[in-house]
Amino acid sequence: MSRPNIVFILTDQMRGHATGYAGDPNVKTPFLDGMAERSVNMTNMISVCPICTPYRACLLTGQYPLTHGLFMNDLCLPDNGNSIAQVLKRDGYDTAYVGKWHLDGHGRDQFIPPERHQGFDYWKVLECTHDYWESDYYANDSDERRRWEGYDAFAQTADALDWLRGRKDINRPFILFLSLGTPHNPYDTAPKEYLDLYDKESFILRDNVDPGLDTNCRDELHGYYAHISALDDCVARVEEVLRAEDLKEDTYLIFTSDHGDSIESQCDPDTPWINKQRPYEESILVPFLIEGPGLEPRMEDALIASPDLMPTLLGICGKEVPDTVEGIDYSRLIKQEENIGRDAVLLAGYSPFADWCFERGGREYRGIRTQRYTYVRELKGPWLLFDNREDPFQLNNLIDVPEASTLLKRLDERLDQELGELGDGFLSSAELLSRWDYQVDDKGAIPF
Repeated sequence: MSRPNIVFILTDQMRGHATGYAGDPNVKTPFLDGMAERSVNMTNMISVCPICTPYRACLLTGQYPLTHGLFMNDLCLPDNGNSIAQVLKRDGYDTAYVGKWHLDGHGRDQFIPPERHQGFDYWKVLECTHDYWESDYYANDSDERRRWEGYDAFAQTADALDWLRGRKDINRPFILFLSLGTPHNPYDTAPKEYLDLYDKESFILRDNVDPGLDTNCRDELHGYYAHISALDDCVARVEEVLRAEDLKEDTYLIFTSDHGDSIESQCDPDTPWINKQRPYEESILVPFLIEGPGLEPRMEDALIASPDLMPTLLGICGKEVPDTVEGIDYSRLIKQEENIGRDAVLLAGYSPFADWCFERGGREYRGIRTQRYTYVRELKGPWLLFDNREDPFQLNNLIDVPEASTLLKRLDERLDQELGELGDGFLSSAELLSRWDYQVDDKGAIPF
């Protein structure tokens, strides 16, 4: 099989812990739990800059945020000719994208012309919305705004599956991105039948949720889990159609997310509702399952970062990785052909904004996540140090613990090495915004 197919299901704001197979005691994800048993489960999949636009730019280009330039939300991805769709299209692949884009930077409800589709031919897309029941989109090269019928995750999944069934040349390989906006808030907009699956009073909360946020957390988790259960059904429908169309033997199915969601973990009652951006596990760790031909199901703890996804997908397809790419091709590791990997993954907050703006405790940071430790530095100096093995809820910051001084020095030096290799001088937000000539509002966000 020289040219396999790829179906890449991308969710929005789904943390890595929020499935049954990952150990969440509350959520109902029967299909994903079964898929995990058939997949390579990458348990250390890290979103380098845990917000939407930077992750998505890393995914398509294989580059880090200070290379492609999208280090905060609502910016436009330049076309360097080497997005994953462009590379595979040149090799004869059909390319399709359905759902949320968040890479165009010209307004969240504006038409995106074909020259900014980054190589995707089939196109049913809106830049960004979280109004899941009145969700619009543009189709291919038409500037007519249309609307998905009902709950958009279901409608988008159905459309993607119609495209799969209706391809004109069934002998051409394809790459299909299905980009769903859930389980991102608003949480209470999940379909009623999924909300009815849960009793929020019975939830077991994570140990790092402040007791003062108990009610908030339960209310948010109720809808969050309902959206996730709906997503579980969407993925099940995709696999069902792959089987019905005799595509399973030639197709790699991937399920992941762009970043996580705090759901009040590591929040203070005075500043609740900080969903992402921060370097805690709930924000940076995302699910990543890949099943397909020749893969031996297993849990794989190698560290993989968002810029590694594009070269890894190209490697799975047997394609040469462009020189523009900075990430690592993990395809040979996934196929158990070579034991490669990182000893650390970059964590970066370049310019805090919105619910984690400076007024709400936001700060610039750079850090590393190893298989055991999280170390993060702010502009003033060392900020966070956690032993994630001994302290999985990150309750005990070791920065000022004398016994951890040697570890701190070692991780600090490793962070310097990582920043040096990437040419990251750890500039302030103001310096980065000035260098890139980005204009922001009073919450530090790009106006949209």
